[in-house]
Order: sequence, then C-alpha cells, then structure tokens
Amino acid sequence: MANLLSFFTFSLLFLPYSMSQSPKYTFPPQNCYFINCGSPSSVVMGGTTTFSADPISNSRHSLSVNQPGSSGIYATARVFNQISFYQLSIHENGVYMVRLHFFPFSNLFDAKFDVLASGFLILSNYSVPKNVTFPVIKEFLLPVNGSYLNIQFRPSQESFVFVNAIEAFVTPQKFIPDSATHVIPQGSGNNGKKGLSLSSLSVIHRINVGGPNITAENDTMRRNWVPDDDYLFIKQTAKNTPMYSKRPSYDPEEGGATEYDAPDFVYKTAKEMNTDVETQSNNLFNITWHFGVNRNASFFVRLHFCDIVSGRRNDTVFNVYIYGVFGQPIQQSSPKLATPFCVDFVVDSDGSGLMNIAVGPRDDSSSKNAFLNGVEIMELINERGEEKRNGHNKNLSLIIVGSVVGGVVLVFVFIVVILVCLKSRKAKPVESVDGPMVTVYAGSTQTRSTIRTPIGSTTPDMNLGLKIPLTEILYATKKFDPKFMIGEGGFGKVYKGALHNGDKVAVKRSQPGQQGILEFQTEITLLSKIRHQHLVSLIGYCDEQDEMILVYEFMEKGTLREHLYSSNEDLGKSSSQSEFSWDQRLQICIGAAKGLHYLHTGLSEPIIHRDIKSTNILLDQHYVAKVADFGLSKSGPIDETHIVTDVKGSFGYLDPEYVNSMQLTQKSDVYSFGVVLLEVLCARPAVDNQLPRNQMNLAEWGLSWLKENQLEKIIDPLLAGKINPNSLRKFGETAEKCLQDDGIARPNMMDVLWDLKYALQLQNPANSQDFHEDSATDVSWQLALPGINRLPSINVSTSFVSASESEVFSQLRIDKAR
Repeated sequence: MANLLSFFTFSLLFLPYSMSQSPKYTFPPQNCYFINCGSPSSVVMGGTTTFSADPISNSRHSLSVNQPGSSGIYATARVFNQISFYQLSIHENGVYMVRLHFFPFSNLFDAKFDVLASGFLILSNYSVPKNVTFPVIKEFLLPVNGSYLNIQFRPSQESFVFVNAIEAFVTPQKFIPDSATHVIPQGSGNNGKKGLSLSSLSVIHRINVGGPNITAENDTMRRNWVPDDDYLFIKQTAKNTPMYSKRPSYDPEEGGATEYDAPDFVYKTAKEMNTDVETQSNNLFNITWHFGVNRNASFFVRLHFCDIVSGRRNDTVFNVYIYGVFGQPIQQSSPKLATPFCVDFVVDSDGSGLMNIAVGPRDDSSSKNAFLNGVEIMELINERGEEKRNGHNKNLSLIIVGSVVGGVVLVFVFIVVILVCLKSRKAKPVESVDGPMVTVYAGSTQTRSTIRTPIGSTTPDMNLGLKIPLTEILYATKKFDPKFMIGEGGFGKVYKGALHNGDKVAVKRSQPGQQGILEFQTEITLLSKIRHQHLVSLIGYCDEQDEMILVYEFMEKGTLREHLYSSNEDLGKSSSQSEFSWDQRLQICIGAAKGLHYLHTGLSEPIIHRDIKSTNILLDQHYVAKVADFGLSKSGPIDETHIVTDVKGSFGYLDPEYVNSMQLTQKSDVYSFGVVLLEVLCARPAVDNQLPRNQMNLAEWGLSWLKENQLEKIIDPLLAGKINPNSLRKFGETAEKCLQDDGIARPNMMDVLWDLKYALQLQNPANSQDFHEDSATDVSWQLALPGINRLPSINVSTSFVSASESEVFSQLRIDKAR
C-alpha cells in the first residue's frame, strides 16, 4: 500500500507568532495557504492574493496539466491517479476555512473522487457537472486540533482526481459558535444545538440580500455572495433599501458582528417590506425566501442584520421565521446606529428540499417594517472518513490494534448486557402489564412534565371516552415493533396495529422534540367532534408515560401521493407510477372535496385544515378518499372571515396570500387543494428541486400552461388520449380558479365540488345528460347534482355522517415532512 500513497508536507510561509495574548484578527492570518495546484510558479489573483507554486509538482503519482488560454489559478490543475494528500503545517488550532477550486478542461470532466479533510468526508463520489463553463468552488469550515491539516484525495474506482487550487486559513476566534438555537420543522427544539465549533460545515448558500454580487476580491475573507432576487417567494413583497452611505458601526463588544462575519457591502444593503403593495387593511405581511437544501440533513444558518432602514436606533423590531413555524424577535442590542449583528440557528431539514426563511413586522414595534441583509446556509457534515496512509508507522499500528481489541471487548460486554436485559423482561408479557411501564423511548429520559396537567396528563379530562391505555397500544403494535412501522411524518412514526378486539388501527406516536402538545390536543378536540365518510376517524388517544399517541381508522390503500408518483429522495427524482384511470382520479378528488366542504360548512364552528396535500388524503380499501392529519387545523365562529395566525403548512401548497398577511381563511385550503388537483393531473410533486427553476413549483408551472391553453402537454403520460377534452378543460379551469393569488377570486369548496362533478359527467357523457357545450360556458350552474343545494357555501348545512364499522379500519401513511 505504501507505494500507492503520495504524502506531501510543507511548512507555513510565515513564522508562527508567540505572544501572551492573541492579537486582533487580520486577513490573511498567519495560518494561511494559497496553493496554485499543478503549477511550478506563483500567480496573483485579484491584485491582492498570491497563490504559491505547487510544492508537489515533481511527484511521480501525479501530473500537472495546462489549459492554453486560461489564466490565473485555473490555467493549471494537479491530477492524481492514486490516493494522495496535502499535509499543511498548523501553528494555531481553531476553525479553518478550506476552499477547493475545480475548473475542468480537456478530459477532466471524467474525474470522480472523495475528499477527506480534518477527519471528515467532505466530498463523496464527487464529479464536476458536465459542460460547466465557470469555476466550481467548494467551501468548508473545519475544526483543526493538532499540528497538521490533512486534505486527502481518493479517486473512485478506475477514475482520478483533479484540483486547480486550494485555500486554507484560520478564521477569527468564535467565528463559529459552540451552540445555537435548534429549529426543527415543527418549531423550536427543546435545547440548543451544541458542539458546533467541533463540527464540519459545507457552504451551500451565501446571499447578499438587497445588494449585488460580491466577489472574493471585495470580501474580507475571499467569499462570494450572490443576490437574493431569485430566491424570493413573492418578489412584490420586498424592495431594496438604498445603499447606506457610511461605514457600518461595528460593535462586537455589545454582541455585534465584525467586518469578518460579512463585508461592508452586505451590511450597507438590505431588503425591506414593500409597503406600496396592496394588501389587507393593516398592511402587514412577511417577506419570504426559499432556498434549495438537502432533503435529509441539518444546517447551520447565519442571518445578518444591520438596521439601515430606521431613522432611530431600535425603531424597528420584527420577527424572523423559519419554516413558518418558528419565530424569534429581532432587535439590535448596541446603542449605535447601523450596527451589524448576526443570529445563528441549527435547522433540521423538513424533507421537502427547500428551506423557508421569512421576516415580518410585529404589532408592538413603532415601525411596521422588517428587513434582512444577508443569509448563509451551511450543511453539517457528520460522516467521518478514515485516512489511509503509509503503513510503516509503528505507533499508529499499535493504536489501531488497541482500538480493534478494545472494540471487540466493548461489543462483547454490550451483547451480555442485552441478553441479561432480555431475560429479565421475558417474565411479563405485554398483555398482562399492570405495574410501572418500561420507558418506551429507548435511551431518552426527556419529560414533558413542565407542561402537563396536575394529574400528569398531556391533555385535560375532556370526557370524550376516547382514552386508550398504553398497555393496549403496546399490545396492538407489539411494543412498537419496527416491522409494523408504515410511515413517518411531522408528528412522529405511524404503526399498523390490531387491538384486543381484532380491530385494525393506525397508531401515530409522537417523539420528543417533534409535534407539540397544542397540535396533539387540537387533533383530539377537532376529530372527537366530527364523523364524515370523507374524513379519517379518530378511534382514541393515549397520553400516559410521557407518550402522545393518536389512534385512527386504518386506511388500507395508503396516501394519494403513493398512487400518483414514486419519489427517489436519494436521487431527488420522481416518476409517474399511477394506475388510476381519469374517472378514479376524479372520484378521489370529489371525495376529498366533500370532506373539505364539510369542514368549512357542516359544523357550528367551521374548521380550516391548513395542511391540505396529497399525503394527507388517504384511501380506504375501496379507494374512497378521506382527509387526514388535523394537527395544524384552526376553528372559529361562523362569522369570522379570517384567523390571524403564524404561517404553517407545507411548501408548495401554501396560500401566498396567507404567507404574506398571516390571515388564514377557508380560501387558503382552496389554494392548497388546487395544487393537489395539479398533482393528480400531472403525477409530479408540488415542489421538485431538481427541475429547472421555472418548473420547480408545480402551481406556477401549471398556471403558465393553463394560461396558454395547453394543459394537455403536462398531463401524466399514462393519461394521454384517455381524457375527454371537455372534462380536461373543466378540470383545468377549476384548478386555475383555486390557484388565484387573491383569495376573494377563488371559489369556495361548494363550487369546487360542483365543478369536479361536472368534469366527471363530461368524461362520461353517455352516463349522464348529453353535454356537448364547451366547459368555458356556465352550464355547470344548471346541473342538478344530488345532495347539493346551490347556495353560498357558508350557509350550507351538511348532515352529520358516521362511518360504518366495516369501513372504519384502513391504512394510514404519513409522509416524512409536515
């Protein structure tokens, strides 16, 4: 193996300093490397930074390649065909910024490789996108604690590695904090995230909000910042603040930022609320940005603020929101005007592939405004890598042998402990548990006692007769056996189960730090009041032993989404897989519309679902559609036109009017249902981050084709030639009306239901009246559909419908993101 490795060490270009007190940070610091890989000579970039000649140019395991006509660090590249690494001498421990530059030419596009640095696998099976016409810069923040920073390159099988340039330098002390507020898709986590300064971070987005592109030559640490306009959810809600004419008043002693957190240009520009936009009477709305991120990861998020908007200090206090469910007030602490400061978070992905960040005004602020100057999003890298080196180091060999032996001993002890525990637990089967329960969250001692009622219950005694003992839940799910898990969502995991009486149920079990007490209580309270053939029925709940468990009827056929398209989250791709005919799809839409219509009009206090999406429409054994998941629902008096509340829901389905005004209405459900209609028609996700920007959002993409009267070009290929053109036209018109920006222009659910039934009749004209009119006419108003009175939906009374016992138990599947 020794002859397969290249090992290169070179010392710092500057002598290490030795002072009793660390000097003020200046860039470039003493611990810095700028390497012009593959070149025997140095080159100056941007007139200020010198990239030194590559010290390994004579290696027999690498070669230098040149690109005629290119300049600077991108004119040459170092190519490795074996495992090789740079070892950089380090004289100051801390967090290092590492940048790897890739600009392929010739046949370098074929390179595929891994990169390890500071013990972390920072690039895995990486290859530069084909036909890229600009340099690709991968940037990382890595903890270094030792004498060297090792950057190792490993070619994939039958491939090679190339790199054009490397930058590595220490960042200021406490540049990355040790802890930050932890945000999960359902709100704030129970504790702050710690150990950040020892984590590896990969830069995903660096945004100059309200300002132009900032290049490395104009940044205090050679970073690149891009404008925010392409990330705005609704561009009309925001405007660029005029550039601040003075230098920002940096005040780190008062908790403010320094010029190394972001350059002056970030803090001298901002976006603020565009109050000229015609909104609701109180003129309050949010500015929202959407950023593409990994579907299954955690991120360090740094938001940059500098009040160049207000006339006086602290004149503007506002909220920042993440995922629409977590909010935090923003106000600078320094007494100086225009003082930059940062707010840091650790944010878990919600599985959608998008991160939503918004700012909005507060009622208690003298200035009804909000602003943002900059955004940085960095992915936490948890995967560690094993560095492969020359095997002649005896001490290293001893360490490895000792580790292996110690590991074997540890595994043996662990097995013995497990066997003892299992033996001690065999004596008491689940059915006969009558003493203290075992702790069902393995390894967790977390409790919710601070928000429980005096009797230790998460819910008050509502006299609903729906409580189910935990012993029954454990019996039904075989102690939450993983093989019975059928889904996972914002609330927690969902298990298939069978009660003692043989009834099949779906058991939705909360986990610590996920859906909260209020959502748990909301779902119990709402579902205990309603029974309808198109709403999933609540069988009962359990709130013992720090558990929050909901038990539903079991929906045999799962979610609507599962029958429309498959989604490969690892590849970020989806594909149509539906076997549903157009008639079946219309019947499912009609059933879901009936359930929503009942929620809006059939109760003494109407209910707004607030999270309508294809994964919350479930199908029973006969493919009857039922609306599910009421944890985010809101109810209110029948005369209320809207409910003022924080924005919650799922990306791609959120009503833009609700996002901007925070005023929730029944028409917000109508908008979300319009997105579902397009999902049913096109068999693709509401948001697909892998598609081009103009196709990413299904609602926007679908509306663009509707306006061109070419809806047939985007339908599910499996439906091609199988839809009556009049039926398709009516269905498209219905979706288009649902997706209007202004809620007042959208139909109510009575109208939607009516139009869907009309589309079904147009699909099968031989089975109904002979309709030959164009669906653009108003013939639908003349149809006499059974069970529907043509009255304003708010006044229609829908009868109380109970599901029969034979229909009650079917399969519930919840998606991974609320």
